[in-house]
Amino acid sequence: MLYNTGMDASLYFAPCKLNLFLHITGRRADGYHALQSIFLLLDHGDDLHISLRNDGRIMHKNPLAGVLPDHDLAIRAARALQSASGCQLGADIHCTKRTPMGGGLGGGSSDAATVLLALNQLWQLNYSRQQLMQIGLSLGADVPVFIFGQPAWAEGVGEQLSAVSLPTEMLEKYYVVVTPHVQVPTAEIFAHQALTRDTKPLRIADFSNGANSSAFWQNARNDMEAVVCALYPEVANTLAWLKQYGDARMSGSGASVFVAVDSAEKADELIAQRPENTSGFWAKGLKYHPLFALANDEIVAG
Repeated sequence: MLYNTGMDASLYFAPCKLNLFLHITGRRADGYHALQSIFLLLDHGDDLHISLRNDGRIMHKNPLAGVLPDHDLAIRAARALQSASGCQLGADIHCTKRTPMGGGLGGGSSDAATVLLALNQLWQLNYSRQQLMQIGLSLGADVPVFIFGQPAWAEGVGEQLSAVSLPTEMLEKYYVVVTPHVQVPTAEIFAHQALTRDTKPLRIADFSNGANSSAFWQNARNDMEAVVCALYPEVANTLAWLKQYGDARMSGSGASVFVAVDSAEKADELIAQRPENTSGFWAKGLKYHPLFALANDEIVAG
């Protein structure tokens, strides 16, 4: 399928993401948690059809069940950009949802980022990547990484992003993602008393140094994983099953878990054999978001 990268079509892609690791390194005075993570975007996600309106209205043509328009991140993103820019144009938004909701894969945040990138083009605003990322941060901590648009080392609450060059073998892997049919509220996990909040920070230099990368990954984990698995046996069981096939981990605050395998055939096999009451897919990693060019500056990995 062809996606809009700046032409006239109205179809825009919203890729999901994986947290290759996620450490909670502290808690700030404002209550937010300080973290470290590496984000990898995948070539699997939602399709958004976005078209112009001349009356200034923002309309969701197929609202998500149980989600009020004022709470829908795609609608909120369009309104935030409209407010920031003073643009008098509007938009119709239709979302074909493929990323599981509440799975720790950033589906809603990615939809919001895609709306910002698409409307930056359609409304001819010519906002910079940093401007769009700042608007995105007001919507949620994960939104900026999708506007950043490439593998990223994240710190702060997830908004301090640095481009990282992932080893070729990591980008060539096939990522099998399995999501138990359970909703894991992120706020509940962040607030849980058992959550580790003092993990020693890792160094990006060690990740980038081939000699130290093995030790880096031995020390990297998802600090939320133990809490989620204790509270949600569906996640624990799915993760235990997937660990038979490699270094399986949880993404974000769950419920999705993933493992990297070497072939599409193996990925297909695991998806076919996945446990009951789960959904799943496999995908490859992206070097760049397909809509990367819709912001008017460039961030190049070192």
